[in-house]
Amino acid sequence: MAVKKPQNTKDELIREQPLTYEDYASMPDDGNRYELDDGRLELMPPSASSKHQAIGSRILFELIQTCESDYVILYEVDVILSPREVRRPDLIMLHRDRLHLLTERGIEGPPDLVVEILSPYSLRRDKVRKRQSYAKHGIPEYWIVDPASFVLEQYRLTGDRYELEDVYTGDEEIRSELLPCVSFTMFDIRSRIPDLPGL
Repeated sequence: MAVKKPQNTKDELIREQPLTYEDYASMPDDGNRYELDDGRLELMPPSASSKHQAIGSRILFELIQTCESDYVILYEVDVILSPREVRRPDLIMLHRDRLHLLTERGIEGPPDLVVEILSPYSLRRDKVRKRQSYAKHGIPEYWIVDPASFVLEQYRLTGDRYELEDVYTGDEEIRSELLPCVSFTMFDIRSRIPDLPGL
């Protein structure tokens, strides 16, 4: 009679690093959110604040309005960049010509755009670690949104690293040579969400 192998606990998986996507996907649900950073299991901050979610939802709405015919726009889905690198950006755009990357597991490969909305717990992760990871794996454009100041930093991949392309605030229209359908302002975002508590 075969003996069923017990499922690894999260503590056992952490000790057995480096981990792969298969390890990550087989973890029991403990109510927390994780990413896989070069084979290391990384605990993500608690669920996003109401302001963070409102900004993300509004940017999602704006992108859908002008880009949905050419792109699939998703919110918080696994982006499997390699067997040991799994990220969960706040927003993702994937061109419809590249829908073969979209599977039941998530997006398997580099999307066209990833967007991260900062929180006090994610500054270093979003501005350093994720920026390095997204560049290494060839994501052409990366936006970082600061909900405290309603500023959007636009990074464009040049070779194997990101260069700051532009910084948008107020009524400056956000544009992208790589994503020509994009057209909104941070004023549009700020003016259409309620006055919510901080992050």
